[in-house]
Amino acid sequence: MSHTPRSAATRHPLLDRVLASDGSLPFALLRREGGTEVEVLTGDVVDADLLHDIPLDGAPVLAVVPFRQAVERGFTVHDDGAPLRCIVVRESERVSLSAAVAALPPEPVAAEPLGFDIPDEEYAGIVRRVIDDEIGQGAGANFVVMRRFEARTSAATVPTLTSWFRALLTHEVGSYWTFAVHAPAPATGTDRPASEALSLAGATPERHLTVHDGVARMNPISGTYRHPASGPTRDGVLKFLRDTKENEELFMVVDEEMKMMSALCPDGGRIVGPYLKQMARLSHTEYLLEGRTTLDPREALRLTMFAPTVTGSPMENACTVITRHETRPRGYYSGFLALFEPDDARDPAEPTPSSPAGYSLDAPILIRTAYLHDGGRVTVPAGATLVRHSVPEHEVAETRAKAAGVLASLGLVPRGAGPDAVVDLNAQPGVAEALTARNSQLAEFWVRPQEAAPAGPAGTSTTLLEPAETSALTGRTVLVVDHEDQFTTMLAHQLRHLGMHARVVRWDAVDDVLADDLVVLGPGPGDPRDQADPRIAAITRRIHERVAAGRPLLAVCLSHQVLAGLAGFPIRALPAPRQGVRLDADVFGTTAAVGYYNTFGARLTTIAAAAADNPVARLALEPSVDTDGVLTALRGPGVASVQGHLESVLSADGITVLDALTRHVLGAPAEPSPAR
Repeated sequence: MSHTPRSAATRHPLLDRVLASDGSLPFALLRREGGTEVEVLTGDVVDADLLHDIPLDGAPVLAVVPFRQAVERGFTVHDDGAPLRCIVVRESERVSLSAAVAALPPEPVAAEPLGFDIPDEEYAGIVRRVIDDEIGQGAGANFVVMRRFEARTSAATVPTLTSWFRALLTHEVGSYWTFAVHAPAPATGTDRPASEALSLAGATPERHLTVHDGVARMNPISGTYRHPASGPTRDGVLKFLRDTKENEELFMVVDEEMKMMSALCPDGGRIVGPYLKQMARLSHTEYLLEGRTTLDPREALRLTMFAPTVTGSPMENACTVITRHETRPRGYYSGFLALFEPDDARDPAEPTPSSPAGYSLDAPILIRTAYLHDGGRVTVPAGATLVRHSVPEHEVAETRAKAAGVLASLGLVPRGAGPDAVVDLNAQPGVAEALTARNSQLAEFWVRPQEAAPAGPAGTSTTLLEPAETSALTGRTVLVVDHEDQFTTMLAHQLRHLGMHARVVRWDAVDDVLADDLVVLGPGPGDPRDQADPRIAAITRRIHERVAAGRPLLAVCLSHQVLAGLAGFPIRALPAPRQGVRLDADVFGTTAAVGYYNTFGARLTTIAAAAADNPVARLALEPSVDTDGVLTALRGPGVASVQGHLESVLSADGITVLDALTRHVLGAPAEPSPAR
């Protein structure tokens, strides 16, 4: 492929070396959001076993993190052995966008499209099974299932990647990163065979995590408006913004990422937005989450593997569900690129950062990306977020639309003439108002700036409650038991804001359930009636232990259902799952706006006879019930439970209801009334 010669004055030595290389030179070409330059990076290739092994020794590092890395969190995945590959940057160069476009190959290399590995009808069947067998059986609120568009090419690696990069620069808009990365396998120095080269190019819309100057930011994007062939319209985008399914889909992933922010940030993070992200063929809604952290950026990445927008929620069970419905490993799809850069503020005389905290992090999600494999095989993965309202045919169309931006840029599907003029959707009348209206459903607790609750009186922290109201709870110790749903991190954060000392322990690591002033048994996926599930058996045992000892206990969602069952209330599947919805719940005579994530519910019917040795049955718990006859809450001496998620971003009254129930079980005075 020939290029127009450039004068010596306009040459860019590093970019020229990349374009002339035979595939042995590692490189990355990056254009970050809003940037007017292309960054050119080269260096040494290193494979790491764990995120903590990424070498931060003073040089910038670009890591390509595969989905299999979720094993670091103990999650179930199809393990294909894809390496965590790093380019330790030794040389870099910045090239103006116009100069880079002029230098790169003008057209994508020829490739033969082969189609999706899972046909439309088969993918629609997977969608139906996930809705019925997973969401409908309490496995979670939403799940992302992948399929791949496949093609093949005989072109060499460097011309292929650099031509793809140029095409994406010129034909896609609204990307967070546009990139091309080529990282040949390093010499192993062992008897293990070397893995294939890692070669990819994409235009991802979504930031996963950034950390700079101690501020962590995440960027959940969900909900998709597929632009018609004639171009997007005001009426089309307004219909999308008012769609219940699209709204709930976004709130679900915001909840899931706020769980991560509560683990990263002592202040729990706050929600900013929403915004509309417009791209060439579709548009998405998004929020920005931000908070302060002092964690090593590698540890911050580990705690946030992986984005719920490409996996589902709750996260751990989402990975298990993915392995049931995807027969092939994901490779790098839904992983992320991670660029670690030495902090600009450090002393230039210091040869290396004094600690890993001396690095900033910019990590986009690996979606809308094409992969070039050995032998010329090309794959473009795409997935749809499946929720209780999903229509299988619509989800099929969504995967096609998500892949189409990359495929059209690469010449694998027709680009089409496109509309004569592109409508700026954000400038259309009513769009800003429709976006702002979404925040009427959010809890103020998670929208307003917060401070970490100190060890002293809770009134010195920023909460929705007055200091006098929280003083009775100050200093109490709380064990929050995690049953594979990290909503517990948000619960613990709220409890700290009420003045208590809360810690989260996974259900299978709890060694003493009687020592703390309060135990909060948290939510989780699954059927609360299944005593063969070790989590359900553990909840049952711990309820009995706390109640028999007369020790204060609060149970949430799944644990509430188990408690209700022990009290003699029958547990049944709901006619329709309440996953990611906000309801006005009756909590002992007071109406409170609360977010729900449940497939099962306890019913207010004739209480079943309980075993004589059942201490819960002897409590004669007082039920609170909704208009459908489903228990919203229970309370008795030293015990309370609630079906809704008081910690959810949807729970406008969550913090006051949590305060009230906590006061009840602890016997604390001056119980306030829930208020919005």
